[in-house]
Amino acid sequence: MPLVIPNKLPAADILKKENIFTMEHTRAITQDIRPIKILVVNLMPTKVATETQLARVLANTPLQTELTLLRMDSHDSQNITQDHLNTFYRTLPEIKNERFDGMILTGAPVETMSFEEVDYWPELCEMLEFSKKNVYSNMYICWGAQAALYYHYGINKYPLDGKVFGVFEHKVVRPYNPLMRGFDEVFYAPHSRNTYVKKEDVLKHPEIRILAESDEAGMHILATDNGRQIFIFGHQEYDKETLGLEYYRDLQKDIPIEVPKNYFKNDDPGSEVLFRWRSHASLLYSNWLNYYVYQETPYDLGQLE
Repeated sequence: MPLVIPNKLPAADILKKENIFTMEHTRAITQDIRPIKILVVNLMPTKVATETQLARVLANTPLQTELTLLRMDSHDSQNITQDHLNTFYRTLPEIKNERFDGMILTGAPVETMSFEEVDYWPELCEMLEFSKKNVYSNMYICWGAQAALYYHYGINKYPLDGKVFGVFEHKVVRPYNPLMRGFDEVFYAPHSRNTYVKKEDVLKHPEIRILAESDEAGMHILATDNGRQIFIFGHQEYDKETLGLEYYRDLQKDIPIEVPKNYFKNDDPGSEVLFRWRSHASLLYSNWLNYYVYQETPYDLGQLE
């Protein structure tokens, strides 16, 4: 939330240069307040776990946030009951006349397939088109980020020689972007990917900025200058045990998998998990909700452009 300061306070310019969020008194007293409407398009098979992870980071702000869960109607979900889907999820036709302050598109375990091979790709394209006029700020995660870059900009993904799997050190490269407010210069984030987007392809689109990246894991956080589109290649929202559960699941299925890097102490699966990304996860989502959703969307969502 902003620090409300007197109009024309001399410290305002200094605080602005330090990327401190302030608001003059005149603007503060004219703001209207209402719940923020966030649409979560959950493509993950472990829907309850993903719901919980995202709800946890979205709830860690003083802002009142209203969550709507959406599923792909053209896809048959295998790991969740139909009763759960019918009770808690909606479909695109059911929300087509609604508008939202923000949308989160999750990852999905389909990254080794071409986008067009995914059974719900046509419906997802319809969803992404819907978001252009009905959502103010969109956050895309992992495969969701790759899918959005492909749909909106024609930027494709490519297979990796080896899976990017673990917790990696990242550097903030645009510290004065609102999403990066309060971030340490170096921070950690989990990744679990078999594909990647080439940096040179992104740099051909100057409207997309790289905000944070890793020497090992590559690009992590991208965004357009206006904050209408945000791309997250890692999984800042992951719980402490998520990478470990994935590791042991694949071992049990005899799927080749390396120990997640920098996740267990000394990279020893018999040791404790080093949980060192939670604070920056909360910061990332609270910055998004505050600076690119709450502060920017009109009180009347019918006025969205």
